[in-house]
Amino acid sequence: MRRAAPRRQSPSEASPEGSEGERPARDISADRFVERSEIAVPRFGECEGGGAVVLDARIEAERRRGRGAIANPSGRYESESRVAFDDGWGSLDELPPFSTEVTIEKPKTILTRNSSPDVPFDRSINPYRGCEHGCSYCFARPTHAYMGLSPGLDFESRLFVKPDAARLLERELGVAGYACRPVAIGTNTDPYQPIERRFRLMREILEVLERCGHPVTIVTKSVLVLRDADILGRMGERGLAKVALSVTSLDRRLSRSMEPRASAPEKRLAAIRGLAAAGVPVGVMVAPVVPALNDAELERILEAAAEAGAREAGYILLRLPLEVSEIFKQWLLEHHPDRYRHVLSLLRSMREGKDYDAVWGRRMRGLGPYAATLRKRFEAATRRLGLEAGRTVATLRTDLFVPPLGDGRQLSLF
Repeated sequence: MRRAAPRRQSPSEASPEGSEGERPARDISADRFVERSEIAVPRFGECEGGGAVVLDARIEAERRRGRGAIANPSGRYESESRVAFDDGWGSLDELPPFSTEVTIEKPKTILTRNSSPDVPFDRSINPYRGCEHGCSYCFARPTHAYMGLSPGLDFESRLFVKPDAARLLERELGVAGYACRPVAIGTNTDPYQPIERRFRLMREILEVLERCGHPVTIVTKSVLVLRDADILGRMGERGLAKVALSVTSLDRRLSRSMEPRASAPEKRLAAIRGLAAAGVPVGVMVAPVVPALNDAELERILEAAAEAGAREAGYILLRLPLEVSEIFKQWLLEHHPDRYRHVLSLLRSMREGKDYDAVWGRRMRGLGPYAATLRKRFEAATRRLGLEAGRTVATLRTDLFVPPLGDGRQLSLF
C-alpha cells in the first residue's frame, strides 16, 4: 500500500538548512536533460510481511566514475523514486555515464540574506547552484531537492548557472538606502568550481565590487582563484577583500576520494602562496573535520598553510543535515569500511547520539570531550603558528563604498 508522500514545499515556504537562506528562482530556462532508462516506483511502500520497502538507488561504479556520491536517490519532496532496473533486455548496459549538464537560471535578485548567528556575514552571493567538486559531505546537497532533483549525483552533475549575476548585483547595490556590509561568496557551493572557467561569473562579480568599493570574502577549494589575483590584490590593499582556502587533507588519495573534482591539496597551498604574494589577506579553513578520518591532520594542515602565507585559520566539524547523512555514510562504507563504525561513533558522541545537531552555536563545533579536545588542539596550534583564530584578520572596510550608477537612475545634482 502506498503511503501519502510529504507535501512539497514551495520556495517561498521554506529554505533548506545550510543554504544560508537561498531560495530557487522562479524564472528558469532549462536545457534538455539526458533521458535515462529508469522506471518510476512508489517512494514508500510495504511488503507482504508488513516491513518497509527500501529502494536501492546506488549507481554502478563505471557510470559515476569521478563523482563523489554513490547513489542518486530522489529528493525528499518527490512522490516517486527512480531507480535503475534490469528488465532483462540489457538496458542497463546502455545507460550513459553521469555527465555535467548546465541549466541557465534567471533569478530576479542575486544577494541572499542570512540571519544565522553561526556565521559572520548577513548577505551572500551564489553564482552557481550545485557543485561539480562532488564533495561527499557537502552540507549544501539538500538544496537540490528544492529543484526536484537528487541531492546525490544530480547535485554534482546537474548544475545551474546565473549568467546575469554581475548585472543583478550592480542593480541591487544601486538601490536607494542600500547599507554596505561585507558580502560572502562560496558559502553554499564553490564559486570557482570547474564550470567557472567557461562562464567567468566570479571575474565579472569582482569587477563590479571593485568599482563600487564593496568588501567581499571568498571561500574556495580551487586554485582557479589565482586567475583573479590581480583584482583581489588591488581590493586587498584597500581593505576590501580576503580569501580562505578550504583544505580537508594533505593526503592526496584521501582528498581525491572525498572531493574528486576539487584542486589537489598542494594546489590549494599554492593558491594560498600566490594570493599572499599578491597582497590578499588569506586564511585556511580545515573543513570539515571528520573524526578518525582526517582529524589527525589538523596541526599539519595549519602548519603547511602558515608556511604558505596564511594569516588566519578556522575549522568546522563534519555536518550531516538531511540527505547528506546517508550520502556520506554510503561513501564512507565504500571507501573506508574498516572505519565506518568508529567515525560514526565519535561523531554521534559530539551530537548527543545523533548524526546531526542543528542547534545554533553547536552545529559547527559539537559537544563533549572529543569536541573539546579538537578545540584545544586548534587553539594551541594557531597560537604556536601565529595564526588568528576565526575570521578576525583584515577587518574589511565599508566606508569606501560608492553606489553604482546606471539602469536609468537619475544622477544627483550635487
